[in-house]
Amino acid sequence: MADVAVMTEIEATASRLGVDLSTIDLDSIRLPPGDDFGIVSDDEDIYQEDSQESETGFGNIIVVDNLPVVPREKFEKLEGVIRKIYGQIGVIKEDGLWMPVDPDTEKTLGYCFIEYNMPQEAELAKEKTHGYKLDRAHIFSVNMFDDFEKFMKVPDEWAPPEIKPYTPGENLQQWLTDSKARDQFVIRAGSDTEVLWNDARHLKPDPVYKRAFWTESFVQWSPLGTYLATVHRQGAAVWGGATAFNRLMRYAHPQVKLIDFSPGEKYLVTYSSHEPSNPRDANRVVINIFDVRTGKVMRDFKGSADDFAAGGTGGVTGVSWPIFRWSGGKDDKYFARLGKNMISVYETETFSLIDKKSMKVESVMDFSWSPTDPILALFVPELGGGNQPARVSLVQIPSKEELRQKNLFSLSDCSMYWQSNGDYLAVKVDRYTKTKKSTYTGFELFRIKERDIPIEVLELENKNDKIISFAWEPKGHRFAVIHGDNPRPDVSFYSMRTAQHTGRVSKLTTLKGKQANALFWSPAGHYIILAGLKGFNGQLEFYNVDELETMATAEHFMATDIEWDPTGRYVATSVTSVHEMENGFNIWSFNGKLLYRILKDHFFQFLWRPRPPSFLSPEKEEEIAKNLKKYSKKYEAEDQDVSMLLSEQDREKRRMMKEEWDKWVNEWKRLNEEEKLERQKLRDGEASDEEEEYEAKEIEIEEVVDVSEEVLPFDYAEQ
Repeated sequence: MADVAVMTEIEATASRLGVDLSTIDLDSIRLPPGDDFGIVSDDEDIYQEDSQESETGFGNIIVVDNLPVVPREKFEKLEGVIRKIYGQIGVIKEDGLWMPVDPDTEKTLGYCFIEYNMPQEAELAKEKTHGYKLDRAHIFSVNMFDDFEKFMKVPDEWAPPEIKPYTPGENLQQWLTDSKARDQFVIRAGSDTEVLWNDARHLKPDPVYKRAFWTESFVQWSPLGTYLATVHRQGAAVWGGATAFNRLMRYAHPQVKLIDFSPGEKYLVTYSSHEPSNPRDANRVVINIFDVRTGKVMRDFKGSADDFAAGGTGGVTGVSWPIFRWSGGKDDKYFARLGKNMISVYETETFSLIDKKSMKVESVMDFSWSPTDPILALFVPELGGGNQPARVSLVQIPSKEELRQKNLFSLSDCSMYWQSNGDYLAVKVDRYTKTKKSTYTGFELFRIKERDIPIEVLELENKNDKIISFAWEPKGHRFAVIHGDNPRPDVSFYSMRTAQHTGRVSKLTTLKGKQANALFWSPAGHYIILAGLKGFNGQLEFYNVDELETMATAEHFMATDIEWDPTGRYVATSVTSVHEMENGFNIWSFNGKLLYRILKDHFFQFLWRPRPPSFLSPEKEEEIAKNLKKYSKKYEAEDQDVSMLLSEQDREKRRMMKEEWDKWVNEWKRLNEEEKLERQKLRDGEASDEEEEYEAKEIEIEEVVDVSEEVLPFDYAEQ
């Protein structure tokens, strides 16, 4: 409402000054440097903190203590040793190394100051060399120069902290109590970020909150939908509330580029990368893990981009993201990262390595957590030129006990897919043929919850088919595979249990020649969208897997993204700004009916707000499903009321359009009557306007165009 009030004031001022706002691009207006015209920024306090930090100017200086005390003749040798150690970490400024000397003894005092070009280089130097052992008697103690000011401010006497009175916070789950059981989503278009209700009954979105320049790069919901995170130059922030989006916490991390929540929303991981002052050095990477509620840094990791290069599926500046992968469930108990010949698993009670050491796994290429249990699936490729086969292993955490291992021969590539309940693990295996000239694909299917974790092998009828996409049914036992060659591959559906074969995988059906390259299951299962994105220009097929029938086919031309709402009732398809035209989103019902379409220029993001898991037991959910007709009567009546309202609104709209048309016709009739005498005069007194009542006559008119006289000479001799 505040934004609306401000806009109203702007329009009133523009009207008073005679300014046409439609001719002005408000997004292009920038204030002069240093002038805010009385408009206070929400981030003003952060800017002040930054300016205070930069005014000291000592963030790039370290103090190295416990150096050898040497006379002046050994001064240059000691300085050379120090420069050699610290010059490898970053560029030391000219005259940036100073070792104080005792004027009485002319010996060094056992410490020195080192000034780097960049604060990041100073931080790295402190991290790498604190505790460095020069010899038995001299172990370096390194501190940041700025820290001394903090130490000096510590009072001599302890004083108890001020106890603030308790004030109850807002209900951050208030949106879940919506009487219409609607879901929210967030969109970014241009400089605006909006949160809206999906009001499918009224076939339109219902605004909740809108803000310009809310984020500087992207927004992200937390996994349970409690928070909306924004990213800024100074760090990240989370927002939420009962009736509006208030800022709940800030996380200071300059130049942050990427963020990631733990599954239970307890922790936030932030990432930044800084270019070094020396072009030969690698980028400086900083990763912080914050407690979401308190904003406290629980653990930080620093190093070069090479130190964090392994793992993840996407990132920036050569670093894969997410670097840390969280164990499944809401406990947020473990997180792990992939390293060279090892997997480092940390526990969040102390944020240290389990058993104080990493798991040594030679040549490990990838790993993934079970979505529900502390079980790691890891992949190791062939070693020793094929003498040692590749393998997939399941490892229990924290005991690090190997639960199951499968050797894989003639391996080319491997991908792992967990089912959402952690019941099954599918390993897609690409193997070389005997000639090594081509590959074929099969699946190793692990039944995680069964005794001894049995493994089943599945091969396609045509081994040479290329696997384009694979997806498990959420909370279910079925999976879908797109296989074959473009532009019309096949789509096959399989089940891990059927009435005839409870312990064996079986094929349900194969759909031939589909324009699809991506699979999108409903979060509730049962339904799936076979989508043709990119080269297929947004082809959509809504398929009922229970009945093995197509419900609808449609198209969202140039669609780039598809996302189901968390309940599985609605689907959003969107065209983002990677395309210049048709930016915006469509909302569809689960069975493929287009409900409404919204066009937005410069459209960047569409994200449904996640819902936390239901508190209902499986038995209660099953009971509701059986008695759905009894529960649905109330909502059917509400739907009927809305339908009648929409019909009445539609009738009112048509009535207004008819009235507008009649008004337009009557106005033209009035003008026609007023001009009747003028028309009659032009027709020489004929009164009728009907052309059929007139007879066409041809009249010839002779007109003298020109008269000229000319005297001709007359010759009498010729007569």
